[in-house]
Amino acid sequence: MQNVPNIFSYRQYWAKRFGTAPVLPMSREEMEILGWDSCDIIIVTGDAYVDHPSFGMALIGRLLEAQGFRVGIISQPDWREKTAFQSLGKPNLFFGITAGNMDSMVNRYTSDRRIRSNDAYTANAEAGKRPDRSVVVYAQRAREAYKGVPVIIGGIEASLRRIAHYDYWSDKVRRSILPDSKADLLVYGNAERAIVEIAHRLAKGEAVNTITDVRGTAFMTQSVPDDFVIIDSTDIDQPGRLEHHANPYAHKSACENGIAAPAGQKVHFQPKREKPDRNKTVIRLPSYDQVVNDKVLYAHASRVFHLETNPGNARALMQQHGKRYLWVNPPPLPLSTEELDRVYELPYTRRPHPAYGDAKLPAWEMIRFSINIMRGCFGGCTFCSITEHEGRIIQNRSEDSIIREIETIRDSVPGFTGNISDLGGPTANMYKLKCRSEKIESACRRLSCVYPDVCKNMGTNHKPLIHLYRRARKLPGIKRIFIASGLRYDLAIRSPEYVKELVSHHVGGYLKIAPEHTEQGPLSKMMKPGIGNYDRFKKMFDKYSAQAGKEQYLIPYFISAHPGTTDEDMLQLALWLKRNNFRPDQVQAFLPTPLAIASAMYHTGKNPLRRVTRQSETVTVVRGAKQRRLHKAFLRYHDAGNWPLLREALRKMGREDLIGNGKRHLLPAWQPAATGSKKERAAKSLEKSGKRNSGAMTKARRKKTVRRKSGRISHH
Repeated sequence: MQNVPNIFSYRQYWAKRFGTAPVLPMSREEMEILGWDSCDIIIVTGDAYVDHPSFGMALIGRLLEAQGFRVGIISQPDWREKTAFQSLGKPNLFFGITAGNMDSMVNRYTSDRRIRSNDAYTANAEAGKRPDRSVVVYAQRAREAYKGVPVIIGGIEASLRRIAHYDYWSDKVRRSILPDSKADLLVYGNAERAIVEIAHRLAKGEAVNTITDVRGTAFMTQSVPDDFVIIDSTDIDQPGRLEHHANPYAHKSACENGIAAPAGQKVHFQPKREKPDRNKTVIRLPSYDQVVNDKVLYAHASRVFHLETNPGNARALMQQHGKRYLWVNPPPLPLSTEELDRVYELPYTRRPHPAYGDAKLPAWEMIRFSINIMRGCFGGCTFCSITEHEGRIIQNRSEDSIIREIETIRDSVPGFTGNISDLGGPTANMYKLKCRSEKIESACRRLSCVYPDVCKNMGTNHKPLIHLYRRARKLPGIKRIFIASGLRYDLAIRSPEYVKELVSHHVGGYLKIAPEHTEQGPLSKMMKPGIGNYDRFKKMFDKYSAQAGKEQYLIPYFISAHPGTTDEDMLQLALWLKRNNFRPDQVQAFLPTPLAIASAMYHTGKNPLRRVTRQSETVTVVRGAKQRRLHKAFLRYHDAGNWPLLREALRKMGREDLIGNGKRHLLPAWQPAATGSKKERAAKSLEKSGKRNSGAMTKARRKKTVRRKSGRISHH
């Protein structure tokens, strides 16, 4: 990969003379104490402000402060009027807008589209403190507050909505978030490299609309640069004959291909056989109008998008939205270990802003004694957003930096009792794992390094992680270090020494892992390993637990209603759970998040993991509320409230042999009192009362009928 400046190598902005703020200000009073007359940059966030590197606004805010800029925070403003966005005055450089650590729609709604009753990222878990589609609303209000101030959007909500995307909550394909928010720039993924460069260039007087060459950014444009070669996405992956639509990819004139060449500009199309410079190549995805009207083209666009996510070989993307183009530059280059260390060792207070007083912040309570040791994930699970956001290249902190953070927590974080709650990241055990060859890594276009099996070029040496665990355990004042991040057991079983180390010292009685399913149909659409890998890991887990003299248990997580899952698949999973004596309390129903491959499957019924054509594989999709409830009920087969629904399904499936009172049965034939759905209980109650007083009921109905006919019943 190409060399880039260290993010801490820029000359600091003149405002560095004000020094480091004890905490980034959220009010004019705090600014006055610091001696500020204005902020250079104001970050608007949908989360409560916690000065901790696990919270995006704190990490970016402290990083920009280290560059010499004065950074203010507007946390969870009242979005109904612009005055809340004027509370810190006009920023000298730009507004940075983020929904927070979660997409605002995922934060507020369950997979059943029901409103959640709490918000873990808000003081006292209070719900309703942020608007739906927060980035769009905040960006528009910031624009109203101070016209002419650049607006830059980022964070996971902006990142996952950077191109036209299926939106589960409205059940339609929405435009890129850029034109909806009217922002000047979108920064996607881990934004440190991009936001530092943008801030310094704006500080030097560059206009925001001229900053178009920064990796990890997207913007709207009227034209394609003269020195760029346009390649149709179908030159990379031909989706087949387009029924009911003119073929937008025929190699004719620019206008005939759906691109209106700007006045005086000639648009050149590169012949398919030639290999142009990747740095001067842009891939044209199907336009917004096309992916809205054609699900095959949507699935095709999703496939091409994901094939262009390796920062070592990715090309720019463009997608027409009306008369303008969305332009997405290649992904940001990963941070070096030195850069990542400095980012995580900035002067965070590691606690909520004092303005929250004694309020409880559940998200902070959960992570305040945890440490992030790495970034990224090369697993590529289709339902997960980590790869789309953080990338598949693992970025590691140094062992020394991690040890220093443990010591900082031990010495300065209130309430610390000697236990580190987690030492991990997106995964527990990808620390310092990488491709054996940088050349191969830069050229690779695989969507996963571990599916259908671990790539032969992927290193699986867990020794650096084992050494880190051992060194961390020896620190004075540290009692236990737990591992709570998601474990890739298909990698762990390749290192029995690691499994023994983990099980002997870092499991607190229970270890959560995520097989997600037992059947190959859904597993192949998730890009997850077969259940045999789980069985191998469990044997090792039980063996080393016994050797350590500990009674410990695995807690497996599963997903219901994922694309590719049939009723029969869920039945087989339920039988597996019963055979293994698992009774899950909390279960996860598939939630189609923006940009995920599984979401494209859900929307289109096509499989973007392979070449998409009109005749290609059709994916089973679970859509209806009743079927989604059924799949969830199979995971909780032991809940009597689910038995009526499951019995009905088993009869339809011809599996009445599984209904009975023996050990071989999945469900009993009897139903406990006061169980089942409200409708079923009401019907049963009506039936009983009807038998006891059928004459009275008949008289009551007759009387009601007479009254209705005489018009004496009003309907409210």
